[in-house]
Amino acid sequence: MPAAQRREQLVDAAIRVMTREGVAQATTRAIVAEADVSLSVFHYCFAAKQDLIEAVIDSIMEHASARAMATIAPGATAEEAIRGAFQAYWDHVIAEPEEHLLTYELTQYALRTPGFDAIARRQYGRYAGAILTFLDQLTTSLEVELRTPPEVLARYVASLLDGLTLNYLLLGDTDGAQAVLDTAADHVITHITGRLWVPSTTRQS
Repeated sequence: MPAAQRREQLVDAAIRVMTREGVAQATTRAIVAEADVSLSVFHYCFAAKQDLIEAVIDSIMEHASARAMATIAPGATAEEAIRGAFQAYWDHVIAEPEEHLLTYELTQYALRTPGFDAIARRQYGRYAGAILTFLDQLTTSLEVELRTPPEVLARYVASLLDGLTLNYLLLGDTDGAQAVLDTAADHVITHITGRLWVPSTTRQS
């Protein structure tokens, strides 16, 4: 099996072990046992456990962000793309809450484990980076401009989604979370020049 497939196999196994038993209990031996491979395969694919944790974070983020990027399609308006991207991310939260809960546990683990703290900083940098990529493609493909510097807007959106996700995982208020999500999307749309803001309540009526 090619190394890339082995890495994916180990990452998937790590996600299963971590969501089931917690990050602290996800030892390399537990992960290779879950993946049904030898310990030597793990060390061939990853230099250290830190590398695996970063790959796990990237994998979960890719699961959530891939659908959002697909909303920038020919014929779509900027408003449709933004609302669609927010909803695509949120659909993944609803479908895979354990994966998103794991991201918070990974953050705490990284911050509390000596030598791992940089992983948490890179984790949140990747969140903002993924949104920045979306905004860049949005402005390029749909020929719109932003009222706010993209780096600031990307970090703002990342903070909004991060807080809303944790709030939902704590409270489980699906309808309330959806209303906040729609409001957040409405507000982000106001940061696009030359576009009409149509509040979600008006759209639904």
